This record gives sequence, structure tokens and C-alpha cells, in this order.
Amino acid sequence: MSINKLLLGDNLEILKTMEDETVDLIYLDPPFFSNRNYKIIWGDEGEIRSFQDRWAGGIDHYIAWLKERVEQMHRILKSTGSLFLHCDWHADAYIRIYILDKIFGEKNFLDAIDWCYEDIGGKSTNYFKRKKDTIFFYQKTNNKKRVFNQPKKALSESTIKRYGKYFNDKGQISYQKLKDVSPGAFAKLKSIPQDLSEIWLDINKGQPMSDWWTDITAIRKGFTEAIGYPTQKPEALLERIIKCASNEGDLVLDPFMGGGTTVAVANKLNRKWIGIDQSKQAFKVTKLRLAKH
Repeated sequence: MSINKLLLGDNLEILKTMEDETVDLIYLDPPFFSNRNYKIIWGDEGEIRSFQDRWAGGIDHYIAWLKERVEQMHRILKSTGSLFLHCDWHADAYIRIYILDKIFGEKNFLDAIDWCYEDIGGKSTNYFKRKKDTIFFYQKTNNKKRVFNQPKKALSESTIKRYGKYFNDKGQISYQKLKDVSPGAFAKLKSIPQDLSEIWLDINKGQPMSDWWTDITAIRKGFTEAIGYPTQKPEALLERIIKCASNEGDLVLDPFMGGGTTVAVANKLNRKWIGIDQSKQAFKVTKLRLAKH
């Protein structure tokens, strides 16, 4: 199998040629079921036709189109691998129930991450403004060797204030110390290590992140990172996903490559990568982007 490759063509046909259980991490950001022809901006006639065809039969057609591709992704994903599927409110419920739960199994659902991006202006609506996407996180199997490098965030001021006097000179609180000084907080923990001397809070390392991501802004016109691709995702978002679910040398696949954010970040983080897209313009843009990285 070719690695560190950009592949031009229909991802379904390309995925069918790939060997079973060879990929460590898959991130896909397929076209949302929004009936907005973003890709027409790129003027790629083949992509325009395909983009329009995906919604010809409504939501059923869209789900069938996406499902057969995810089936192939499940096949080529290692037993220790993970998949992150990025979508929004238009079809997220359908995607989880009719595609991901069916193919990966409900027991292998790990999380639905809410990426909440900054709200700057915009027109008034008669409903709450939709400013978040969902990123479904599934494992191939319940394999103890699955990679998960827990992302950390800085401790909040309120947490530091609440437990400040209990930190040692290294800025740490052990589980034993927590048990002694805050039995109520200790009792609420879902899992407690056998060794209570393990660190519970560390100012230097921060604390485990939740599935509510509000610290990464969406790409906007004028941003240094912006390349003009209409659905471009920020590198910080892909960096968090790739770092948490893969290690250096692992193989990362993006079957809907678009502007190339996934492969650019994977390359920067010393992962192997494969990017697939049927748009010649997306292929060219990604190739130029990699040359600049």
C-alpha cells in the first residue's frame, strides 16, 4: 500500500483496493447534508456533478452513499484503530444510528465531541444560532492496545482557587491527598487508582479535556491559515485528534481530503498519511500546501 500519498479519484473505488486492517486512524469530514454547493467555488466540473448527485434522492440517498464508504473504512481500520467522523445538525442523528452504530456497533461508540466555534455577528434568526459541529468518535474493537493519548487543558482559576492550599511544592495533588482533604470530591470519582499516591491534579500538565471543545476557532476569511477552501477546518482541531488517537509512525487516512488539513498536520506530526479526493483542485491545493509545510 502506498503511504504519504495523495490519491485522486472516487474514494469508494480507492478504498476497495486497500488491504484489510492497515490504517491506524481515520478522520473524515464528508460533505454535510446541507444542500449547499460549496465545491462549486472550485470550478471542478467532475466534483460539481458528484456533489449534486449525492442529494438527488434526499437523506436516504445521502446515507446510502456515505454508508458504503464507511463500511470500507471499517474494513481497512486496524483492530486497535479509531475513526472520527465530522458532521453537523443536518444529518448527525441519521449518521450515528444508520451508519456508525450499524457498522461499528453501539458498544464501540466512544464519544460525540461538540466542537463549538466562535460566534461573530451574523444575521438574526428565529431559532438559536447553530454554532457547533459534532465529531463522532468510534473504536474498531474494544482492544486494550488502542491508542488514546489523553489531551490536557490548563486548570481553571476556580479549580486552582478551590484546591490551591492542598497543592504540594510541585503544584500537584495526589488521590490520597484528595481523599484526606475532600472526601466528597473523592467519592464522586468514577474510577480510583489502586495506588492513591498517583497524581490527581497537576498545575503543570493540566487536567483531562472533556468532549466540549470551545477553544478552537473556525477558519475565517483573513486568517493566516486560510487557503480559501470553503469548508476548511483549523489545523489545531486536527492536531488534537491526531495526537490523541495515534502515535508517531502510525498511518492516518483522510478519505475526503478537501483542502488538505489532515494530511498537512499528520505530516507535521511525523505520521504516515493517505489523502483521497476526486477534486483536481483540492488535489492541487493540498500538494502546494504540503510543499510549504
